[in-house]
Amino acid sequence: MQTETKQNIRPLYQLPVKNGLYRKYIKRPMDLILSMITIIVLSPSLLVVALLVRVKLGSPVIFKQKRPGLNEKIFTMYKFRTMTDEIDENGELLPDSVRLTKFGRILRSTSLDELPELFNILKGDMSIVGPRPQLIRDMVFMTADQRRRHSTLPGLTGWAQVNGRNSITWEEKLELDLEYINRIIFLADIKIIFMTIAKVFRRDGVRAEGMDTAEDFGDYLLREKKISEDEYFVAIEKSKKLISR
Repeated sequence: MQTETKQNIRPLYQLPVKNGLYRKYIKRPMDLILSMITIIVLSPSLLVVALLVRVKLGSPVIFKQKRPGLNEKIFTMYKFRTMTDEIDENGELLPDSVRLTKFGRILRSTSLDELPELFNILKGDMSIVGPRPQLIRDMVFMTADQRRRHSTLPGLTGWAQVNGRNSITWEEKLELDLEYINRIIFLADIKIIFMTIAKVFRRDGVRAEGMDTAEDFGDYLLREKKISEDEYFVAIEKSKKLISR
């Protein structure tokens, strides 16, 4: 499988500290309060976006997908739908770049498609800040060290998202996730929340260069020849079994 490399990444803070009272007792109540307030304040926007999705893309309005959460427990993540269900002559879905509409691109570039994840936060599947919940088929390609990112709740936003999102390499994203889980403190989360707001308004890092949608981790590793085709297909089969559970 892939080799682990150390990237030159801007540190969250210079000195490491142990996670304490904030992570154990304050972070979850803060998630509940902030997510409820945000849902109430943005409820008109949620209704408008839902209506537009229904008119422009059809039903269902909410896209549901299984993702690995805390301790790799699989949960269903909610997002606004951004793609059509167009299929080819063999009944297979067309490529993402074909099914992603202009309206869907707007939803993604403004991060409006992510708003239903606020309900995942209410349910306890996610946090406001944490490593983004990647696909199950991404998780199976991670090293044991990279999979430590699942030792905390995944987030609506995270340290990797405010440091490049899809414009940085997979190794950099995963390294930033590990950096975050070693430093879960109140000031860091507040910093990330405000940086996220600024990034959303600037629409930074939404797309990887030359791609309409983010490249899967396994596809990236195969393209970069960091894994063999045999390793790739073995991991893909493993992800299919996890999804079908």
